[in-house]
Amino acid sequence: MTSSCLNIVHVLGSFQIGGAEQVALNLAAGQVELGHNVHVVSLAAGRDGPHAEGFRRIGAQIHKVPKRGPTIDPSLPIRLALLFRRLRADLAHSHNPQPVIYAAPAALIARIPLVHTKHGENPDTRRSELLRRYASRLASVFVAVSRQTALQAEQQGEVAVGKAVVIENGIDLDAFARNAVARAAVRSELGIPPGARVVGTVGRLAAIKNQPLLVRATAPLLGPDRHLVIVGDGPHRDVIEAEVQRLGKGAFTHLLGQRTDVHRLLPAFDLFVLTSDSEGLPMVIPEAMACELPIVSTDVGGISDVVEVGRTGFLVPKGDDLVLKARIERLIGDESLLHDMGTRARELCLARYSSRSMRDRYLEKYFETVGRPWKTPAESPRGR
Repeated sequence: MTSSCLNIVHVLGSFQIGGAEQVALNLAAGQVELGHNVHVVSLAAGRDGPHAEGFRRIGAQIHKVPKRGPTIDPSLPIRLALLFRRLRADLAHSHNPQPVIYAAPAALIARIPLVHTKHGENPDTRRSELLRRYASRLASVFVAVSRQTALQAEQQGEVAVGKAVVIENGIDLDAFARNAVARAAVRSELGIPPGARVVGTVGRLAAIKNQPLLVRATAPLLGPDRHLVIVGDGPHRDVIEAEVQRLGKGAFTHLLGQRTDVHRLLPAFDLFVLTSDSEGLPMVIPEAMACELPIVSTDVGGISDVVEVGRTGFLVPKGDDLVLKARIERLIGDESLLHDMGTRARELCLARYSSRSMRDRYLEKYFETVGRPWKTPAESPRGR
C-alpha cells in the first residue's frame, strides 16, 4: 500500500439493511476502487446481516466486535482500540449513535482520528443522548448528511455551532435508473397490470417510518389499475398488515418484505412516497429520483433540501392523511406531470448525488485529518 492510500476502518451498529449501512457500503466501494485498505466493523452479536456479503463482494474486510449485554459495555472501547491498532488504522469512521459512543473513546485510546457521520435525528434515551453528545465532540470531523441534520446536531449539543461538515449521500447512478425490462418483469411477478399506476415505498417497517399513514392515504385510490407496493420488514409489519386488512385493500397492496434488489424494484413504480415522522437524508429518496420517480414525502429532516416542491415532487406535513392523499391523487392522475417531475428528478441526481462526489468529499476530509496531501482522482467509472 502506497503513502497515498489509507487504512480506513468503518464502524457500524450491524450489517443489517439500513440507510447508514448502505451509505457506508457505497463509500467503502469507492475507497476500495481507489486502492485504499478498507475494514468494516459490526458491533452486533449473532449472525451477520445481509450487508456483510456486500462488503465482502467489494473487497472490504469485515470484522465483528460485538457489544456485550443490554446496557453500556465498558470493555467495548478497549476491544475496538486493540482492533484499530492491530489493523494499523490511519483513522476510524463511525456511523450513527451507538458506533460513535464506542468508537470515539476507542480512537482516543488507539491515538487515531475519528470521522463521525450523523445520518438522522436519532431520538434516544436521555442517558444515550448524553453519551452520544460527549462521544461526538471527540470526533476530529463531524459530518451531517443534510443541513437540517447539522442543525439538529448543534441543537442536541453533539457539535459546536458551525463546525459540522455537510456531505450529502451519494448513489451509484448507473445502478439506479429507468429500466423498462425490470419494470415489466417486476409487475408480472406481482400480478400488476402493465398499464396500472403504482405507488411505492421502501424502508424499515418501524413506527417512526409511519407506513400505516401511507396505507390510509392510498386506500381510497386503490383498485385494479392502482396498486400500492411496500418494500421492507421490521417490528411494525403486523400493524401495517392489520391496517391493510381493516381497509379491505389487500388485493391491491403488495408487502414484499426485505429485499436486496431495490434497484430493480424502483423502476416498477410510478411514484415514490415516504411517510416518516423523522429522517436525516434517506438514501432511498435520491435512489428513487435517479429512477425518474417523482417524490411525495413528509417534510422532515433534510428531505426539503432534496425535493424541489412543484418540480421534482411535493412535501406534506407529517401525519396528515388528507394532504398526502391529495398529492398522490394529483400525480397519479396526471401523466404529463409524472413524466416532467421524474425527468427533473433524474437531472438533479446527476448533478448532486453521485457516489463519486460523496467518496471524494469524504476522502478530502480523511487526508486533511491525517495530515497528508490529497489530490482528486481523475479516473472513476462513469455514473459513480
